[in-house]
Amino acid sequence: MVALVAANVFVLVFALSWGVVVWVLLGEMFPNRIRAAALSVAAAAQWIATWLVTVSFPRLSEWNLPLTYLGYAIFAALSFAFVTRFVRETKGRRLKEMG
Repeated sequence: MVALVAANVFVLVFALSWGVVVWVLLGEMFPNRIRAAALSVAAAAQWIATWLVTVSFPRLSEWNLPLTYLGYAIFAALSFAFVTRFVRETKGRRLKEMG
């Protein structure tokens, strides 16, 4: 029961935070002249990363479930650090100003 509740809480929190933000961010971070091509590459990278997590989880969890979760948590912490350090704030700026 704890695992079921934890999984649902994870999905809810992810859907209300990083899950939505990444798609909004992708639409704002590329200059107008390359936006379409850049969004295509970024969306492909997102789906490839999702696929890698999906196919790696069963094997890794058979090996060691706690370390598998720890590894994914480390990658999440690294992504947070990356965003905090390198992604600029876009609040109050027009889309044309960001290109």
